[in-house]
Amino acid sequence: MIALASTLARRYPGFGALIASLPLVSVLGMVWLWLDRPDPANMADHAEATFWYVIPSLPMFLLIPFLLRHGVGFWPALVGGCLLTVILYLLVTWIGPRFGLVL
Repeated sequence: MIALASTLARRYPGFGALIASLPLVSVLGMVWLWLDRPDPANMADHAEATFWYVIPSLPMFLLIPFLLRHGVGFWPALVGGCLLTVILYLLVTWIGPRFGLVL
């Protein structure tokens, strides 16, 4: 999937991004979890928690192009995006339970 996405992205950046955005890890993880422990309540909790962890990862995909377009190199932009994601993950795990989120 990674090779397909990067190959397509060379010619069609948007289509390569679509392939890269597929939630393959999440789907495979849910299948594996279901096969190991077919519990609907546990699966529902897992899927919902996954949703809440996807949201703080999204700003990374806005920060990286912003930094690249403003002269920051690829590696520093990538590190900045990853650091932002880690900080937002920490905020979600700290704030989420205060609003009833089971993470």
